[in-house]
Parts: sequence; C-alpha cells; structure tokens
Amino acid sequence: MSILDITWASLSNLIYLPIFLGAFVLLIVRSYWIAKAVKLLAARQLFSTLVLHYSSIKNKIKTVLWIVGLSALFLALLRPQWDKKERMVEQEGRDLFIALDISRSMLAQDVEPNRLEAAKEKIKSLLALLSFERVGLILFSGSAVVQCPLTADYGAFKMFLDQVDVESISGGTTALDAAMQKALEAFKAVQGRKNRLLVIFTDGEDFSSNLARLKEQAAQEHMNIFTMGVGTTQGAPVPLFDEQGGIKGHQLDKKGNVVISRLNEGILQNLALDSGGRYIHMTNDDRDIKGLVRLVEGYEKERFAQKKVTGLEEQYPYFVAVSFICFLLEWLL
Repeated sequence: MSILDITWASLSNLIYLPIFLGAFVLLIVRSYWIAKAVKLLAARQLFSTLVLHYSSIKNKIKTVLWIVGLSALFLALLRPQWDKKERMVEQEGRDLFIALDISRSMLAQDVEPNRLEAAKEKIKSLLALLSFERVGLILFSGSAVVQCPLTADYGAFKMFLDQVDVESISGGTTALDAAMQKALEAFKAVQGRKNRLLVIFTDGEDFSSNLARLKEQAAQEHMNIFTMGVGTTQGAPVPLFDEQGGIKGHQLDKKGNVVISRLNEGILQNLALDSGGRYIHMTNDDRDIKGLVRLVEGYEKERFAQKKVTGLEEQYPYFVAVSFICFLLEWLL
C-alpha cells in the first residue's frame, strides 16, 4: 500500500495545522534553550558533578518523542482510511410520508416567492435534518398520487420534488381526505410498522367530503398526522399565469371579485389534534422544521432491513496509539 491509497476523511481539520507547527517550533526552541542554559550554569570541568540528571541525548530524545506524538495525533485528526471491507449494516428509522398541496391556491404570494416554492424549500430543510428515515412524497389537490414511494434515497426524493412546479398545479380544489386516503393505502403495503407518520404541507383550504371518516380510519391504523400551515391568515390573491409564466391577472369569483386565499389554521389544528399529531405554522426561519424533527424523533425507530455496504476501514486508532506511546515514553524519561 502506498500513501496514494490513503483516504483522509476529515481534511477540514487541516485548519489545526498552524497550531501543531507552532508547537513543533516551540519544542525545538525549548530543547535548544535548555541545552544552552545548562552549559551556562555549569563549567565544563564541573558539568557532570553539578548537573547530575541532565543528559543532552535524553533532552533530544524527549523532544523527538513530543514531535512524533503530536504528528501522529494530527494525522489521527485527519481520519486516515484504507483497506476496503464489506459489512452488513442494520437500517433503522421511521416511515414518513410528506403530502404536498398542489392546488391553485398554493400559488398565492403571501410568502416568498409563493406558497408552493416555500413549502418545497421547507421539505428540503426537513430532509437535511432527518436521519435514516424513509420518506415518500404524495401530491394532492382534489385527488392524490404517490409521486415518490418510501425510500431512504433522499437524492431520488429531491429529484421528484424538484419536478413539482407551476405546471404541476391542479386547477381543482384541495381535499385533505384524498391525501390521507393515499397515505393509508401506501402504508398498508408496508406490513408490521408500529408508527405511520404523515406530514401535510397545505394552506388548509379544504373541500373534503369524507374527512371525518378518514380521521377515524387514521386513528384506527395508528397514522399520526402533522400539519404544516403554509401562508398567512391575511391571505393573498391567487395569480393566473400566461404561457410564458408571467402573471396575467388573478383568479376571480363568480361575481368578478378577486379571490383572496387565506391560511385556514382551524381545520389543520383539529386534524393534527384528532390524529395524535401536531399543527405547526410555517415560519421564516428553521424553528418550524426543527420542532417537527424533534416530534418525529420522539417515535420509536423500526428496523427496515440489512444492507451490505462497502467502505474503507478507519485507521486513526493506530495513530492515536502511536501518539499515546510517545507521550508515555517521554513521561517515563
């Protein structure tokens, strides 16, 4: 094995190099001044009599031990790795479906740049904070579809999420029961799960016909629902777009008045409360997502499967051992 075969997993720790180089310089200077001081304190003829415990060779050896020990410690910080090994890894986590409202009201711009894009960014922030959870994506308006099945591949999930844009927006109204029904169907395909978690990103403008029945079914099948309120209670008009993607006006009601879409927190609070979840209002910072992650992590992890992974072996313990031996020998001297 050559040095080119070594992988350094924590090269970011190179920022500590100046500290170690400074320590090396101080050690060398210290050794030099000790030798010089001893020579000044004792004449050459009386040197062995007055300075009984000093040895120039021992002084040099102690300095070398310090330098080698610190060098080994610094290399350990860089986490050297080599030798590929295959091992079985037990995958544990929770199953979490994320339902994203794609009804036309999600184009309202009471949050920047609009509710849909803001919700997508929040979902990406959620993925960044989750660890080992399997996530799936459901898109819904009047009906619902599983856009991405449960997966631990967050890259694939983001690819499906990025495909959701203005062109994906449905002209229909929002039906929360459609999202719940689709999540229940998807969870049925995964047997033996204690915890079934659903997070709904929506403005809460709901036109469900079977919401009460779906609430009961969700409770019976132990599906906990968290609702993320997207938008403001003051609301904003729903824009209409031309073929080039520019705003050409706003949605009007039957009387010709501009439709104002408002966040309906009441229905989202009741839905979350009745299903053992929690309602969270989407904020401009990351408090909402961090709070959601804490709630998700409160549920017990479950085993998914064993997976064979190939990786390099960590070798830093050997460098730590060399460092410890050097410091021990220096102390004994």
